[in-house]
Amino acid sequence: MGTVAVMGAGAWGIAFALRCHAAGRTVRLWARDEQTVAEMRTRRAHPRVLPGVPLPEDLELTADAAVALTGADLVVVAIPSVGLTQQLRAWGRSVPPHATIVSLTKGFDGEGARLPSAAITAELGTPSAQVVVVSGPNLAKEVAAGWPAAAVAAGPDAQRVEHVRSAAMGDSFRLYANMDRLGVELGGIVKNVIAIVAGAAQGLGYGENTTAMVVTRGLAEVTSLGIALGADPRTFQGLAGLGDLVATCTAASSRNRSFGERLGRGETLSAVVASMGPVVEGVRAAPHVAALADRHGVDMPMVRAVVSATRDGEDVSALANTLLARPPRSEVALPPRGSDP
Repeated sequence: MGTVAVMGAGAWGIAFALRCHAAGRTVRLWARDEQTVAEMRTRRAHPRVLPGVPLPEDLELTADAAVALTGADLVVVAIPSVGLTQQLRAWGRSVPPHATIVSLTKGFDGEGARLPSAAITAELGTPSAQVVVVSGPNLAKEVAAGWPAAAVAAGPDAQRVEHVRSAAMGDSFRLYANMDRLGVELGGIVKNVIAIVAGAAQGLGYGENTTAMVVTRGLAEVTSLGIALGADPRTFQGLAGLGDLVATCTAASSRNRSFGERLGRGETLSAVVASMGPVVEGVRAAPHVAALADRHGVDMPMVRAVVSATRDGEDVSALANTLLARPPRSEVALPPRGSDP
């Protein structure tokens, strides 16, 4: 059946590792910190991430990247975008040259503002066809618990996409195939930005109508950007677009939504960052998404509002009024399809 190396023991990395294990694969789970690995081996659970989720005895745990990667036919990149470039370089030649690389990362890399698939291709020297992106409405705690869930595996090589599907799909977790890797990757990034807006609306005391407005207009924004970059608009109607957007904008466990909610309640940006930590993917992604939108002439007002609130320090309630005061426009106007970012 082959070996799956899951590189990153965050919540989503653990959840995906468990789904591959449940599908009958040999799984090695890598974490950078040796003390954390030692605790996981003792407790058979991560002491801080998903502490109540048991790790099977035959799921291998290691802090040695070379050990994790040896002989793996699937290498799953499950780390935050902020450290992606440095970590890929550290793994370097330990990555088997013919392995399929699976990206679970939802953000731009920390150095070149590249999509994760592009960073993987550049830093590992891996042919683009070997990189598959997995994305969708994947709240880690629910996936790890085996609750019914689904995601999308996307890449240009249909055989490799099928290889990823067979490695992780089981009774409670479905993976759908898609050839539009660009659209799937964009959906997983922009939804984090829109979730900050949804959270801010809740923090300001608005109701479900407002959340529905944010979700649907957020979908319009990411679809417009995707079409301008050459993605398939149908991708954004599926799990990696609308599905992920709904989950991230409405779930209480969503870090991006919680971040926005606290800003909406009046907490300062510095206070929220100090307590939540720096890795809130929507905050990091927003300026890069806005730059892409500028480059391709796409109007993304909610994304720009997040940039104003998180980079420029503008008041969230004032931004809400600014969004609502925008001139009326057609609901379905979309830009022509364009080129890659």
